[in-house]
Amino acid sequence: MQHSIRDAHLLSFAIEHPWAITPTMLSVISSVIARHIAGIDASEDEIQAALVNRQNLPQPSAGGSVALIRVHGVIAPRMNLLSDFSGGTTFEGLSAQLREAVSNKAIKTIVLDIDSPGGSVQGASEFAREVMAARAKRPVIAQINHVAASAAFWLASAATKIVASPSAHAGSVGVYTAHNDISEALKQLGIKRTYISAGKGKVDGLEAAMSDDARGRVQALVDGAYERMVGDIVKGRGKGVTAEQIRNDWKAFVYAAEEARSNGMVDEIATLEQTLASLAPTSLTDGAAAATDSTPTLDTVQEPSRATTQDRALRTEMQLLEAELLDL
Repeated sequence: MQHSIRDAHLLSFAIEHPWAITPTMLSVISSVIARHIAGIDASEDEIQAALVNRQNLPQPSAGGSVALIRVHGVIAPRMNLLSDFSGGTTFEGLSAQLREAVSNKAIKTIVLDIDSPGGSVQGASEFAREVMAARAKRPVIAQINHVAASAAFWLASAATKIVASPSAHAGSVGVYTAHNDISEALKQLGIKRTYISAGKGKVDGLEAAMSDDARGRVQALVDGAYERMVGDIVKGRGKGVTAEQIRNDWKAFVYAAEEARSNGMVDEIATLEQTLASLAPTSLTDGAAAATDSTPTLDTVQEPSRATTQDRALRTEMQLLEAELLDL
């Protein structure tokens, strides 16, 4: 079975871009891709079994002056099957929902319902800046319900304020990528692959060990993404948060809600239901108009329409990867 098309999708998905994601999740990405490229494919039954629990996620009903935007699962650009089948989130979809909420005059407050281990750095800074622009027009509350790690915390930091559920985890402010040397796996399968390329460094470390030069270039990409992440968090959080504090005090650790509040990572501790209930007509008037209807609940918020592309041409192996990423 030929793997060239699938290889291109998967390699660009997980290797070409640094990730702002928890180590456990990136390990899953790496292991699934290594297995796939080595020729160990999943059956259709396995794919469907991995997807079945992600197809009927609960949705809030329409109505009210609060827009609830769900930031769930792995966040990445243009992963259409991930959002369609597995419940993950795309930056394009988030941007469309945020713009819809901002343009809707009936919406007085935007709540980002975040439960994510993070995702790709591609698109993270751009969306964080969209959130900062949106909060100048109306309050944007980032509700950690229940994980906001890495890229997800990056986005949360751009909101007007961050509220964490009592059992929430927040942090993992860092960027990294992974490299899999799968040469031995290919050898055991009797596969000897030869790359014919032009351009120095084009195939460095593609399947074997990385050279020092290749490692240095990848490290520079990771460092650059980390600096953008830290800079955006400093700008978004304000409140005296500094780059030195993030690098030296927060580091890349994950914190429970109380500790996250004490070190300035989050502002309040409350459940999503409590946050919505607090959005009474007199709440959060700083910098935006107050709501004019009754106190919102989970049954009276509205979710902007999902703006995902219906691209069904990708291979079913991509579905399995996406499902496994969201199934932890």
